[in-house]
Amino acid sequence: MATYAIGDIQGCYQQLRQLLDKLAFDANQDRLWLVGDLVNRGPQSLQTLQYIRSLGSAVSCVLGNHDIHLIACHAGVKTCKPSSSLTQILRHPEADDIVTWLRHQPLLHFDQHLNWLMVHAGLLPQWDFALAQQCAQAVEAQLKSADYAEFLRDAYGDTPAQWQDNLSPQERLRISLNAFTRLRVCDQYGRMNFEFKGELGAQAEDLHAWFEVPRKSSQLRIVFGHWSALGLKRSKNILAIDTGCLWGQQLTAARLDTEPATIISLDCPH
Repeated sequence: MATYAIGDIQGCYQQLRQLLDKLAFDANQDRLWLVGDLVNRGPQSLQTLQYIRSLGSAVSCVLGNHDIHLIACHAGVKTCKPSSSLTQILRHPEADDIVTWLRHQPLLHFDQHLNWLMVHAGLLPQWDFALAQQCAQAVEAQLKSADYAEFLRDAYGDTPAQWQDNLSPQERLRISLNAFTRLRVCDQYGRMNFEFKGELGAQAEDLHAWFEVPRKSSQLRIVFGHWSALGLKRSKNILAIDTGCLWGQQLTAARLDTEPATIISLDCPH
């Protein structure tokens, strides 16, 4: 049995299927981890979600910012342009079922046997594993609840940008959702910056990749996506696998049950 983690798909359904063929993926015995941003911008978001749902228990995924945006659009909290690739989902007869399935996906996935943790974007430096799990579960409970639309109305915004133990419950929820789905860089104190989206090293001097600041999660092995300009990056205990399929670069899989993780990529020319 193999376990493969795959980077941001963003509606690139054909490339996903081609990569799975290249892996000889067998849903009856292999396992698939998806780092989030399953949808948006690519041409086949609907087909992507339909296929992933069809895999049942063979797949584990975490939510990314684009997946949250789809949920918010369906709830009427955000609006989608008619030309958006999400419109085909929102107008589909199965839209309610698809979004309900999405709302029940986690923000953090951990496999004790493999000793790998998966998130979409990152973890705040003040979080150890227990606190990260606690913060993820708090947001997940809101997304699963009947009042998820009300939660999302209050969840958007860039503040607070820095974790404090005395944050209000609402502030904890917002900063947690932002960290799990939007984090790339922060200052040495963990104050997040959401403006920078470029290559590592091009940021301001006072900003650092979230995994390069001293953090309580440094002993965890973390696989994540979200940062296409970072590309494939493997360093001590972190593995970044968003390699810009949407932008004509690559869709990358990492086989997590090998030591070290084996990287298999598919070229995705436009």
